[in-house]
Amino acid sequence: MSVWLSLLLVLLCSWSLSDLVAEACTCLPIHPQDAFCNSDIVIRAKVVGKKLMKDGPFGTMRYTVKQMKMYRGFDKMPQVQYIYTEASESLCGVKLEVNKYQYLITGRVYEGKVYTGLCNLYEKWDRLTLSQRKGLNHRYHLGCGCKIKPCYYLPCFVTSKNECLWTDMLSNIGHSGSQSKHYACIRQKEGYCSWYRGWAPPDKTIINATDP
Repeated sequence: MSVWLSLLLVLLCSWSLSDLVAEACTCLPIHPQDAFCNSDIVIRAKVVGKKLMKDGPFGTMRYTVKQMKMYRGFDKMPQVQYIYTEASESLCGVKLEVNKYQYLITGRVYEGKVYTGLCNLYEKWDRLTLSQRKGLNHRYHLGCGCKIKPCYYLPCFVTSKNECLWTDMLSNIGHSGSQSKHYACIRQKEGYCSWYRGWAPPDKTIINATDP
């Protein structure tokens, strides 16, 4: 085999690998309540430092955080000092700015460390709505026994009494629409789950959503 052919094969293999890595991170839409209920750790924190750890093929970024408040995870890790994520965004690593913002960060605990990524919920704190903040403090926890069912196209229906139909994806706004920003799916006294709206004006764009 000639040297040029060998080089060509190496380039093709490298291009294919990088192409696969670039497309590796794909996340399904998730309602903030589901992100809360499915996480081991939910905190509000400020990033005060970062360090690239030389582990794995692309490395891991370790963020040092100052925890302001914990909403979920007291039994797992009552005080979070470090958040770990993949160093590469193509592998779902998140990029957080140091000494600039407070963030809402959700993640999982593995071998005593907190990991987060693009498929977890993370957001600058000042971008959260009042309803989302209330959800973190109380309402989302009440709805962890309910199931939020995404609706991507009509018709779609709930199939059990513990489901709430999430129809934000039908609007032009997408998954960050009104139900995501202002509603929680909570079990009612009658035993069924339905949307509960926090502080927000009535939204007429929601389709098939119960408005108590």
